Amino acid sequence: MSSHSRFWRDPALPFIEARRVEDGRKVCYAPHSHEGFSIGAITGGRSTYVSGENHQQVSEGTVVMMNPGVVHTCNPIDGEPWSYLMLYLDLSWLQALGFQPFEAISSRSQALYQALCQLFEALLDEQGSNVGKAAALRIFFGELIQQFSAGSPGATQGNPRLLAAAAFIRDHCTQPLRLEDIGKAAGLSTSYLIRAFKQQFGLTPHGYLLDQRVQYARAQLRRGRLIAEVALEAGFADQAHLQRAFKRHLAATPGHYRSAH
Repeated sequence: MSSHSRFWRDPALPFIEARRVEDGRKVCYAPHSHEGFSIGAITGGRSTYVSGENHQQVSEGTVVMMNPGVVHTCNPIDGEPWSYLMLYLDLSWLQALGFQPFEAISSRSQALYQALCQLFEALLDEQGSNVGKAAALRIFFGELIQQFSAGSPGATQGNPRLLAAAAFIRDHCTQPLRLEDIGKAAGLSTSYLIRAFKQQFGLTPHGYLLDQRVQYARAQLRRGRLIAEVALEAGFADQAHLQRAFKRHLAATPGHYRSAH
């Protein structure tokens, strides 16, 4: 996995994580979401990008943007090679800069693409100072927010009871949950919950629960905790169960992700 995919993290910059993928054909995703904001640059080839109800074909030079909580995928087209860079930002750090969800999900601006690639390389520069990297991040994302936040739709719209069901899943994702529990908490019948939840969020309630458990496990693995311990705490049956879900949602094994630096 490490030969074509690399994660980067720095304890001095805990609000950001980076990933470089050299061969996107070997890193395929199931529909998933992130708690924070994600932005990426397609550096070679092309792929299909699905974000919510939007479907696009993206190619080298495209910047893709994923709002928090939005279900998305980005996968190869007919086995064609492609490569990309990704940055994952904590929502609280971005909100301090004035972030609100963007309406745009991609951009073909060459200036933005070049700035993002330069920022990525600056972050991975082992000779660069943390103060300089933090300043570069504030400048880039401050300008990005100014450019794309205007006219943004703001918070996710939808049936308040479905939003309540999603919130209940997020708040209790490490616990055993039944459809009846979720429906009762949101005041919905299980039949309506199953039908309407996927229409609203792009995942079934069970799929959304797995996604939230993977996100929980991801946060714990960043702290260097043992995989088997995290698997049970996150609500998975065992380490193998976490391994399968983690690979589907993040296209990386828990071990590869945990060992990143």
